Amino acid sequence: MARRLRVGVVCGGRSGEHEVSVASARSVMAAMDRDKYEVVPIGITKEGCWITAADVVKALAAGQTENSQQVALLADPRRTGLVRLDDREGTAETSIEAGLDVVFPVLHGTFGEDGTVQGLLELAGIPYVGAGVLGSAVGMDKAVFKDVMQAHGLPIVDHVVIKRKEWDASPERIVEDVASSLGFPVFTKPANLGSSVGICKCQDRASLADGLAEAARYDRKLIVEAAVPAAREIEVSVLGNDDPIVSVPGEVVPSREFYSYEAKYLDEGDDASRLLIPAPISSTLTGLVRELAIKAYLAIDCSGMARADFLLSSETDELYVNELNTIPGFTSISMYPKLWEASGMTYRELIDRLIGLALERHRDRERCETAYQVAR
Repeated sequence: MARRLRVGVVCGGRSGEHEVSVASARSVMAAMDRDKYEVVPIGITKEGCWITAADVVKALAAGQTENSQQVALLADPRRTGLVRLDDREGTAETSIEAGLDVVFPVLHGTFGEDGTVQGLLELAGIPYVGAGVLGSAVGMDKAVFKDVMQAHGLPIVDHVVIKRKEWDASPERIVEDVASSLGFPVFTKPANLGSSVGICKCQDRASLADGLAEAARYDRKLIVEAAVPAAREIEVSVLGNDDPIVSVPGEVVPSREFYSYEAKYLDEGDDASRLLIPAPISSTLTGLVRELAIKAYLAIDCSGMARADFLLSSETDELYVNELNTIPGFTSISMYPKLWEASGMTYRELIDRLIGLALERHRDRERCETAYQVAR
């Protein structure tokens, strides 16, 4: 009988999306086939402390992690297990747990989805689910992502990028410059965050100033985007490494003026946002959405998975690439797995495919030589 793969599921993190990550990880671990996988729950507190325990998700959700075992992961491919840390009377004692075969990062937002954890896992030589360092970083940074889309000739909305230092120094000038170049309404966003945290829709100069101040709470780089007339939000799920596949498209009908954090996670019952799967769009638009999703995915060298989000103008039928979310929400009712379910792949099968893709990508990386010898 084959040995079960030891899978570390990492969640939480130093991010405004900490709670969303914990909810996603709970669903992932509950769905994993225990005949195939030995699951190692790994939590990261809001302060950045790595912990492990059988009930780590419950501990993170309750904010009660004092009794959890503190651990660390070394950037050493010879030691792929968690290091258990003990601090008694000022002396640190360590021991090594069994090695991890693969890591499933269920980390949304900063210090998890942006290439930082992926870099640690690369140094440690551990296969991991999802995009690599480059794909993660570019997918996370909305400003750089738009530059890459533009370089590949993919349609994006008009936008302006502002450094927080510029905003702090000249807020009145920034407001006037944005109003003159983009007009209203516009959306203000932190360049590096997700789940609509820190996003505001601005109708005039006063609300633009408030929106930029809100975005500046979360990032050193801010982005202002022109609003798409009567925008519809269309999404598809992408899966794969070098030869990705795309799900059927879905449409988000937000419960509020736009798909805010509250509309995504807090509104319930009759007031909740709706997911229309498949999206009620023409076969021509469906084909275009899927084509653009593949092009965007390959353009940022993505791997594993991503949810591709588009804005569709109800007035003109113009389609714009909005973003690629490289670690999308992963509860059983999240759009990413639901789109695959509608395409014929169950939640459990999706997890199996993602772990397989992680191992495939790692094997491909292992083919690269890391030393050079001059031929004699």
